[in-house]
Amino acid sequence: MNRNRTLLIGVFFVALLIVLGIAQAVLARATAQQGVEAPRFEVDPFWPRPLPNNWVLGQAIGVWVDAQDVVWIIHRGSSTLADNEKALELKNGECCAGAPPVLAFDANGNLVRSWGGPGQGYDWPAGNHGMFIDHLGNVWIGGNGPGDSHILKFTKDGTFIAQYGKPNARRGPPNAQGQPTYVGGSNDPANFGRVAKIFVDPKANEAYLADGYLNKRVAVLDAASGTMKRYWGAYGNKPDDTPVPPYDPAAPPAKQFRNPVHCAMLSNDGILYVCDRNSDRLQVFKPDGTFIREVFIARGTKASGSVWDVAFSRDPQQRYLYVTDGMNNRIHVLRRDTLEELTSFGTGGRQPGQFFGVHSIATDSKGNIYTTETWEGKRLQKFVFKGVGRVRTPHQGPVWPETR
Repeated sequence: MNRNRTLLIGVFFVALLIVLGIAQAVLARATAQQGVEAPRFEVDPFWPRPLPNNWVLGQAIGVWVDAQDVVWIIHRGSSTLADNEKALELKNGECCAGAPPVLAFDANGNLVRSWGGPGQGYDWPAGNHGMFIDHLGNVWIGGNGPGDSHILKFTKDGTFIAQYGKPNARRGPPNAQGQPTYVGGSNDPANFGRVAKIFVDPKANEAYLADGYLNKRVAVLDAASGTMKRYWGAYGNKPDDTPVPPYDPAAPPAKQFRNPVHCAMLSNDGILYVCDRNSDRLQVFKPDGTFIREVFIARGTKASGSVWDVAFSRDPQQRYLYVTDGMNNRIHVLRRDTLEELTSFGTGGRQPGQFFGVHSIATDSKGNIYTTETWEGKRLQKFVFKGVGRVRTPHQGPVWPETR
């Protein structure tokens, strides 16, 4: 009898442990599934297809997707190839050659256009930076090289249309140490100071310039004539070129932009988002320059900062903002109405889904994300939109394709 009782007690405890184990697993799964709701992505490791002609990319410094979902990038080609790449380009081997600066890819990743570089009638930037294709199909190109105080406009086939500003307009005589000096400044109505990015509003036909690496302002032009219409600095104030101390996360926010002012992107409902990159902040304005608010992202980031570029989700309300962070090598996903960060993805590295200096970002009509990488990253990547759903961790790391 005692033996049977002992056996029953043993069976009971084993069953209890099994039940508790199942309950714990269910609870853990439910907790993991809570997370937050956010857009989800997976890297496409097979996009784009290899370039022809033994071409390689230099620092890939701008990306935009046009109305036909053609993905356009601009990069710095041979000027930013590594020494061993340059040796190959000199035909010491069969590979390689720097690709033309402007490249366009179709939805399947095939190269469909290539052009760019110096030509008659215009001054190609010393350091091309940022590109935009407007509602009329015009290709806008900025520049952040030492003498780049102008911007360019072309057709999609590379035919020159217009140049606004003149190169070297900001250069002054060298100082006693032989270093360059600059004249004019952030209140110059005719020339620019190393423009980082351009966005054209199709409703008003106005071009918003993140101006930029030398100036400290947002400048707004008539997109047809290039005439300056208005400009402003941080918090909507008159720009001030007085040097500011290096960024200190513990110090009060700077009252002016730090260089570079790295993006100026207008949403469908007329809200402008400006990247004050080295201050780790995104400032938000009305189109007339009225300041609305600011948000800090990865506020402890120093050196080149955390707020590099912005893209919008492609739902009608543009509910989400995607912010590239080239120092931390990730993409931050924010709610646009509250500017609350929901999650982030990516990490440093060279494999698909990782980044080395993630610089620019754009989205296509399906909500897919495209990124370019500067420094030694030198590539274009695609992240496939997988819908909005539960994201289990604040930072996801590389979003590698999963078996579903």
